[in-house]
Amino acid sequence: MDFATLAARIPDAAKDLRLNLSTLERSEHLTPSQAWGAILATALASRQRDVIAAAAAEARKRMEPAHFDAARTAAALMAMNNVYYRFRHLVGDPVYAEIPARLRMQGMNTHGAPHADFELWSIAVSAVNGCGMCMETHEKKLRGQGVSPQAVNDAVRIAAVIHAVAQTLDHEAGLAA
Repeated sequence: MDFATLAARIPDAAKDLRLNLSTLERSEHLTPSQAWGAILATALASRQRDVIAAAAAEARKRMEPAHFDAARTAAALMAMNNVYYRFRHLVGDPVYAEIPARLRMQGMNTHGAPHADFELWSIAVSAVNGCGMCMETHEKKLRGQGVSPQAVNDAVRIAAVIHAVAQTLDHEAGLAA
C-alpha cells in the first residue's frame, strides 16, 4: 500500500487530513530522511496496520536501511519510555526519580542514524504517546544540537497528521461495521 491509496480511503469528512498527508514529505526544515523517519516512527506508534504498511513502503524507498531501522528503534524505545516517564511525570512524587529505571535503552546510542534525526523521531513518537517529560527532554537535546524550532515543529506536525489519519481510518472501520 502507498500513501495515495491510503489517502483515497480518508472520507470527505476528514478531507483536510488527505491534503495534509500529501504534504508531509515537503518540509523546508527537515531532510527527506528526517521526514520519512518521523512518518515511519509515528506510523508505528499509531498501531494502525494500513498506516504502518503505507509508511513503511514509502520510507523504504527513501531512507537508508540503517536509518529505516533507527526510526523503528525510536518507535520501540519510546513505546517503553513514554509509559515509564509519563508515569514519573504525572505522579510527581520525587521518590520515583531516585529509583533506577532499570530499562535497557542501548538503542538510543547505537541506532546508526545521525543523533539529531533519532531525537526528531523520538520527539514525534513522544508527542503521539503524550509524554510531556520525554518531549521536554528531546526538545532540549535537539535545540542543544542546533536543530531549529521549525524543524522540531515539522516533526511534531508529521506526528499529528499520521496519528489523525490512523484514528480516522479506525473510526471509518468502526462506522462500517
